[in-house]
Amino acid sequence: MVDKPAEMFDRDFEWAELTRFARHPGPEATLGVVSGRRRQGKTFLLDALTRAHGGFLFTATETTEADALRQFGETLARYRDEPVPYRFTGWDEAIGQLMRTATDGPTTVVIDEFPFLAKASPALPSIIQRALDPAAQRTNTPVRLLLCGSAVSFMGRLLSGNAPLRGRAGLELVVPTLDYRLAAQFWEITDPRTAALTHAVVGGTPAYRREFTQGDTPTDPDDFDPWVIRAVLNPARPLFREARYLLAEEPDLHDTALYHSVLAAIAAGNTARGGIADYLGRKSTDLAHPLSVLEDVGLIRHEPDAFRKNRSAYRIAEPLIAFYHAVMRPYWGDLERPGRADAVWRRAQPTFRSKVVGPHFEDLCRAWARWHASPDTHGGHPSRVAAGTVHDPAARTSHEIDVAVFGHHDSERETLLALGEVKWNETMGISHLQRLDHIRSLLRTRTRATGGGVPRLLCFSGAGFTPELHDAAADDRTIQLIGLQRLYHGE
Repeated sequence: MVDKPAEMFDRDFEWAELTRFARHPGPEATLGVVSGRRRQGKTFLLDALTRAHGGFLFTATETTEADALRQFGETLARYRDEPVPYRFTGWDEAIGQLMRTATDGPTTVVIDEFPFLAKASPALPSIIQRALDPAAQRTNTPVRLLLCGSAVSFMGRLLSGNAPLRGRAGLELVVPTLDYRLAAQFWEITDPRTAALTHAVVGGTPAYRREFTQGDTPTDPDDFDPWVIRAVLNPARPLFREARYLLAEEPDLHDTALYHSVLAAIAAGNTARGGIADYLGRKSTDLAHPLSVLEDVGLIRHEPDAFRKNRSAYRIAEPLIAFYHAVMRPYWGDLERPGRADAVWRRAQPTFRSKVVGPHFEDLCRAWARWHASPDTHGGHPSRVAAGTVHDPAARTSHEIDVAVFGHHDSERETLLALGEVKWNETMGISHLQRLDHIRSLLRTRTRATGGGVPRLLCFSGAGFTPELHDAAADDRTIQLIGLQRLYHGE
């Protein structure tokens, strides 16, 4: 195993998988696919890999087929120390030459921004497939070809269904955003409240610290508001327009005005398709396509209700987009004029707390319950965590559940392990516990909903808990209190 570069944060799993693929000892050429949303460090990873293994890296641009072939021929010739560039007449010839690049054992070859090439040359995946056929392998050298791209929907289709490269890849690596705990480490934020607020704005995208803010981080809770004003709402900084560019860079998003409107509806708190349609003044059926496309490109998530199969919720997957639509878009004209950010941020504070931080904190709590909480916390191993709605027939109302943790009692039957309520800016007390206990009582009358178990009660708060609630939790281990410190550092 080649040592991971010292300047690379985390990415241990991704580096190990890429190195394993690059050092595969077989004599034939092999294919791998690397994808993920923009700004996650895919190119950084692959550049480090090619440098570590003496490999070849070609970064495509959005251009014509002829120009792309010219650029590719020049780059390949430089890598091979050829005196003149290659002049390829087509991709058949170029890929054939590429497959003969390895002269001294396995050689890593990376084509970055592959969707740009495939857009100009739609037959390119089929050409690569033909170059990997058994007949062609007789003339191939042990090239370890990696195709990389940020067009999530395109890269996802590359190996699916009846696609030419289906079944040809020995590696299919998705580079994710950093988990909220890793993001806090990466931004070097030690205060959990500051970390949660920062994550609600920029999420876990590494480039937003390195390139987009040049290392400018909020130093403590008192510095968070000034940081938002100087680093995010500042029209001279890259983060200011990034949310707009994220949509503009997705090739599948043709009517960007419609997609921005759908995202604005979700950011305003309309998570059901009907609510989104009402917000936009459209029919619900008109939104099937834009919602599907936004989900395919990874900008929204479609989450089923924990308890009602006929209900689901749409949530924005990229925090910066949610922040833009809730906070920046309504005041865009003011923000474009220097010196207005301070006043806009003061006016937007209630919206930021209710429409951005509140829902985002719920997401963090669900992530903690799924991936960081110990089995002792839930009384079992979680297999699914979701939000849900519980009907209360006697009161003729419904209760929203922020965190519902499910596990498997045996190989077949699912059981409800825990129910949780989340409050960002509210000290939780006995009344919150009583509400959860009432909902638990409603669910216990429906064995099918709970699996016959007795769910534990989880109280999540960003502002703390009353002494009475602490006493209740001390006397009953089925009551769990999760504050910011435990959310970031505990189980």
